[in-house]
Amino acid sequence: MVRESADLLLLNGTIDTLDGDLPRSSAMAVKDGLVLAFGSSAMELQGPGTQVVDLAGAYVMPGLLDIHNHHMIAGQMDLFELDAPPTLDLDGFLAAIEEYAATLGPEEWVVGGSWGSGLMNQMNSAEALARLDAATGGRPALLKDDSKHNRWANSRALELTEIGDGTPDPEGGQILRDSSGKATGVLIEAGGVLVEHTLSRLQPVSTEQLARAARRGIEILHSFGVTAFQDAAASLQLMRALKRLDDEGDLDAWVVTSMQANDFILGTTPLGEGIIEHREETRSRHHRPDFIKIFLDGVPPAGTAAFIEPYLPDAGFPKCHCGTTTMDPAELEDWLMGTAARGISAKIHCTGDASVRLVLDTVQNVRAAGFSTPRYHVAHGQFVHPDDIARFAELDVTADISPSLWFPGVISEAIATVLPPERASRMQPNRALLDAGARIAGGSDWPVSVSPNAWEGIYGLVTRQDPTGQFPGTLWPEQAVTLEEAIRIYTTASAEAMGVDDITGSLVPGKSADFIVLTDDPHDIPLDAVRGVRARQTWFAGRKVYDADDARAAAPAAGQSALA
Repeated sequence: MVRESADLLLLNGTIDTLDGDLPRSSAMAVKDGLVLAFGSSAMELQGPGTQVVDLAGAYVMPGLLDIHNHHMIAGQMDLFELDAPPTLDLDGFLAAIEEYAATLGPEEWVVGGSWGSGLMNQMNSAEALARLDAATGGRPALLKDDSKHNRWANSRALELTEIGDGTPDPEGGQILRDSSGKATGVLIEAGGVLVEHTLSRLQPVSTEQLARAARRGIEILHSFGVTAFQDAAASLQLMRALKRLDDEGDLDAWVVTSMQANDFILGTTPLGEGIIEHREETRSRHHRPDFIKIFLDGVPPAGTAAFIEPYLPDAGFPKCHCGTTTMDPAELEDWLMGTAARGISAKIHCTGDASVRLVLDTVQNVRAAGFSTPRYHVAHGQFVHPDDIARFAELDVTADISPSLWFPGVISEAIATVLPPERASRMQPNRALLDAGARIAGGSDWPVSVSPNAWEGIYGLVTRQDPTGQFPGTLWPEQAVTLEEAIRIYTTASAEAMGVDDITGSLVPGKSADFIVLTDDPHDIPLDAVRGVRARQTWFAGRKVYDADDARAAAPAAGQSALA
């Protein structure tokens, strides 16, 4: 009998499987892209054609998962758009716009971002619009804020979209005006979609460009050790681009997509059933279009998050303003019942506690109707009423969290200007959720966050502090989780929530050989050093898809560590 030999053999390392039945090992064998064996059994599978990697003591763990990002948008920003940090003040942001615009043709749109939510009031003036017009040099411009929910358009873009001082606010959005009634180009949510449609018509993006942007987004994710992720708001065009990449052998990640049921921020067409009807034709080996995405509310700084109790009375909103949901209970239930019957799960954007409660109430009805298998994610859920904490576990609803959106920073500071302090400081009750038995899954919401660095998110989960050190303070420290819990939030828990735990999330014989070689064992270093952990190598299905040394040789990247 001919002995089976491995394609790949890792030796002399610390291999952490994250599987309770399999201890750490010093060796792992891989065959046909799948984990084959560990320890001495793995070493016996070395053959003449086996690739042997000496880990020289390095720490290896399963590839990280990101349950909430917008990888194609991030790829577009990296390749084709202005990519400015949201920490810039207005002068700095305008300077970045002017420098970028000078690289474009006279009719090309200036697109990208990001401007900090806290700048909205400064931008909402005729003077600021005139400064934007000057910075863009006559070109049309549409710039996103840090939440990607709101836009700032210049006069040329407003003209092309036929938005004037008297244009009525669209449903689900606003066209902000100054004290004299002049439109300032600041567009809240659906207001920005009006200009997004003009941009799409005048400067369309091809499937090839989308595939290139998606590929670039995945390359960046690989550099942070991510091998599986969920795109949180997928268009049909993106789903086709992912299918094209996979058919060409270029989709080196497990990708779950969330088909947009509604949209008041991105300008996506078609929506809902118009995407779902093409679902199966875009499915491929590595692409699973298994969720819908519902935007159930907006964001607190814009006053569009739905809360049980009112915003601050002096925050510039109507008296006793609580925000509203985008769907009433009957419409949300129609969506969840109708998709559950077809085996489709749902990721639901909620940033206020009223929208979170509506999701839980609706899922309770769905479960009572006998639909036990669809997965439901409360996306973001920064604010959860104490009475609703236990319901996450009872209803098997996942808390999809993105730490960069709530630990001390630009966004949390903006939220603090519109909510009473005792509420603004109580974001993301992670400890309470875990203690109640809920599943928490980790995301980045990149490029709303500056990067998809899970180790910064893990550090934030454990310390409740800003991992970059730019913003002082600790946010609700009683809700901290342990390091081990935080790592599982970005691995096994996310795999379960995405529905890919059958193939990834842990290193078990028969699962995909998705693993990362790290600069450090996060369990053996001081907690403060965890935020600096980096991927030295990233492997997907037994193939190396990222190497820090190769990346440095090609183009030095800030924050990436060399192989020892």
